[in-house]
Amino acid sequence: MSLHPQLDDLLELRHQARALGVAAHHLVNSTFTGLYASVFRGTGLDFDEVREYREGDDIRNMDWLVTARTNTPHLKVFREERQRSVILCIDTGPHMSFGTRGTFKSIQAARVAALIGWAASKQHDRVGGVLFGNPATGLRYFRATPGRRGLWQLLRALTEPIEQGDTDESQLMATLQHLDSGSGTGSLIFVIAPINQVTTGFERILGSLKQRHDVVLLPVDDPADRDLPSMGPVIFSNAAGELLEVDTDNEAGRKAFRDDWEQRREELLQMSYRLGVGLIPVSTNEDVHKSLVSGLRHYAGRH
Repeated sequence: MSLHPQLDDLLELRHQARALGVAAHHLVNSTFTGLYASVFRGTGLDFDEVREYREGDDIRNMDWLVTARTNTPHLKVFREERQRSVILCIDTGPHMSFGTRGTFKSIQAARVAALIGWAASKQHDRVGGVLFGNPATGLRYFRATPGRRGLWQLLRALTEPIEQGDTDESQLMATLQHLDSGSGTGSLIFVIAPINQVTTGFERILGSLKQRHDVVLLPVDDPADRDLPSMGPVIFSNAAGELLEVDTDNEAGRKAFRDDWEQRREELLQMSYRLGVGLIPVSTNEDVHKSLVSGLRHYAGRH
């Protein structure tokens, strides 16, 4: 298993073999792209005006209310929806080099970003992003650009090995605050990170961000985050170097660990409902495409 994302893997996510042995030239995100478009792009058209019907116009766009009121055929006119900026905010901290089943969080996060990026690119959206959490590089910004240039740069950066060091959890807040204070409105922001706690100020900054943009949280989970494996006495250390011995065979302790995780996830879920923010969890031991499709369908059902 690779320790960090591979560029070929992220590029290959544009494709999908419908069955074993079939050449991989089918769109992997065909289903996902369709859901992305229906949830975040609507029809892809903005209403412009109502005018009188002209010979050759598409009668499917007839405005029957205006026609009935004026007794003259009128038509709704649409213009192509403007390109939207899609911002992928991805945690690249040392804690992302973790995974007990399936793959590492860093690899799953990169795959999520790639799938969303390819779907957005297919819809002709501008794609950019922010990488945060890496103690060696700090925040790295990639301007949203039309075409695939911005997405390529972002995906290439995601394949760089993660530097070891202390996790800087404040960078997520700094990233969101930067986006909130930035100019412009109407972006679609995806936050891809191992989020499972409503920390001080998190709801406030998300609420402020949601007023001007659409925001979707994608917590990256591993089964061991929720269910502590039974491994006997284990010594854990935190970023400060403090040590703690835990008997992972203790059933009561494992239940308390699981209950705490579930309570924090419920708090995150309730916060997302209050703010109207999307929440689509993905796990290291699940197929990322299926997780996103399932999550988008659930998200669409709420709206």
